[in-house]
Amino acid sequence: MRRADRLFEIIQFMRQRPLTRARDLADKLEVSERTIYRDIADLMASGVPIEGEAGIGYVMRAGYDLPPLMFKEAEIEALVLGARIVQSWADQELADAAGSVIAKVEAVIPEALRKFMINTALLAPSLHYMEPISFDLAELRNALRDQMLLDIDYRDAHGDGSSRQVRPLSVAYFGPVWVMAAWCELRQGFRTFRLDRITRFEVTARRFPNEPGKTLKDFLARDDTWTRGRDGKHVTGSDPQH
Repeated sequence: MRRADRLFEIIQFMRQRPLTRARDLADKLEVSERTIYRDIADLMASGVPIEGEAGIGYVMRAGYDLPPLMFKEAEIEALVLGARIVQSWADQELADAAGSVIAKVEAVIPEALRKFMINTALLAPSLHYMEPISFDLAELRNALRDQMLLDIDYRDAHGDGSSRQVRPLSVAYFGPVWVMAAWCELRQGFRTFRLDRITRFEVTARRFPNEPGKTLKDFLARDDTWTRGRDGKHVTGSDPQH
């Protein structure tokens, strides 16, 4: 977590409680108490009205709030609709994160915009059809973020199966399917895989480097249909002949 994000979290945490102990903040933010003491000292020095001392606890004087964020109504609508789509279509971890984003923005925007945000009539109903995925999408997102090699078993559109080791590069939603772009070690080339056709999914303990010719930038430079999402070639998955 970036330090700026941690300071924001400390303020939000303290605003919701009459007394906050450094130990509680350290446990929540997964840092040492020494780090919390230093962060609180810096917040106090910057003018945040925090009172208290180490070993006893801290309180924030009533009425303090962060400076309001300035959003246009269309920006509020984009934010709310985007978060609701994530809550409806993504995995639970990402859905919870989207809800947290909305709550944080609601807490710091002016009252008039807060009411507009709450009443935004742009919805993403949960009653929809999506091809089922047999593994936790959050595991794939984490592997993507940490550049971890994947071992997968895959069944293509013709029902033919294969085992692959791949470098995950990107995940995209082409409703009603999720698709992964990857560098396939078996084929030594870029391939796309529908997540609902992955029958075995395992994150290995090995990271892969950013090698020239095998990165997401290289994949996108090869063909822009992945970002445009209008060409079936990148939605069917597996090898080009499939």
